[in-house]
Amino acid sequence: MQPLYTALKVNNEIELCEVSDLECKQLIERELLNNRISYYIRWMKPSIFSRHKNVCIICINENAKEAAEEIVRTICDDAGYHVKFLLRKSNNDYL
Repeated sequence: MQPLYTALKVNNEIELCEVSDLECKQLIERELLNNRISYYIRWMKPSIFSRHKNVCIICINENAKEAAEEIVRTICDDAGYHVKFLLRKSNNDYL
């Protein structure tokens, strides 16, 4: 007998934003943790032609999208960091 929840596919992560400044990444992480928003960071492989070597994508649960977007916008507006908002479904194939 299988529990009911094992048949469910849960893939509700979205790519919130792309960050290339490590200081900005740390500020965003700190604020997400302070607001109890779970996240994970996916590091991008640098290409030969890219200017930035440390580029990461911050992924969050879709249910926390509005709160997380507001937090990131506030941090970027106050400190003047450049962040590229993606707001698209994450393409994880782990299930």
